[in-house]
Amino acid sequence: MAIKPPILQKGDTIGIVTLGSPLGADIINDRIETLKYLGFNVVVGQYVYADNGFIAGTDEQRASDLMAMFADDRVKMILPTRGGVGVAGILPYLDYAVIQRHPKILSGYSDVTVLLNVLAQYVNLITFQSLLLINFTRNEPAYNYNQFFTATSTLTSPRQIQNPIGMNQISRVLGDVTGQIVGGNLTSFVDLIGTPYEIDTKGKILLLEETNEPINTVYRYMNALKLAGKLDDCVGIVMGECTECPVSYGKTYDDLINDFLVPLGKPLMTHVATAHGTYKAAIPIGAVANLDTINNALTVLEPSVSVTSEIELF
Repeated sequence: MAIKPPILQKGDTIGIVTLGSPLGADIINDRIETLKYLGFNVVVGQYVYADNGFIAGTDEQRASDLMAMFADDRVKMILPTRGGVGVAGILPYLDYAVIQRHPKILSGYSDVTVLLNVLAQYVNLITFQSLLLINFTRNEPAYNYNQFFTATSTLTSPRQIQNPIGMNQISRVLGDVTGQIVGGNLTSFVDLIGTPYEIDTKGKILLLEETNEPINTVYRYMNALKLAGKLDDCVGIVMGECTECPVSYGKTYDDLINDFLVPLGKPLMTHVATAHGTYKAAIPIGAVANLDTINNALTVLEPSVSVTSEIELF
């Protein structure tokens, strides 16, 4: 059974880290003020404001910040500032035994996909494809906050993941399967293939989304998953959005799904609000879910956090 991190409550301490690309200090500080407004205490990693070109600090520095947050008993949730690139570089410098002994909520998306899946697979810790620090603004859509706090601050179970009103999830291939959810950003997921941290999709529900890639490049990454056996091994597929993904050679994202994924014959749901889109569902990586495309439903079957009682939603 997966390890469920302790529930997040008002007054808890959130640890801020930068694990991939840098983010401007003005943005970081503004978002920290939002967290404080929401009732949280905040501690900031030593290298949060580091800037080494397209990566924030060295791999060792970013890893040390993350480990410090896991070791700090005050910290209940770890929140990366953004994704970008470079998260895979910290993986060799993490102490996974320490992380397993100090389970905490870890939320994010984009290149943080790497860490979410590695901890779910190698530490057995449920993690969350959900908000990053950059998303904590006063005008963030209510849907995103509701999703995030329902997943991290209640024991709601089962919890159906539904898009906001007016944005329909689409079941392309009918079926009914149950398994752990893995995946996230397609580019970042593919980056782990052939490494010691490659993610196992056998018997799993595979979640994928992408941003800012032309459709021929998205095809290339999807084909890499196919050749690596990831599409054969999974029991079902959930496709999020492909935001700002230009049409290539007359082919759209929907064309790619119809041409490449539908023929696999596995339960397939598309257009799920996730990650880089305006609306962001909170999807617990490593949790057991049911994908029922006959009834167009994606349902998390277990609480993704642990506590003896629920608290007031934010």
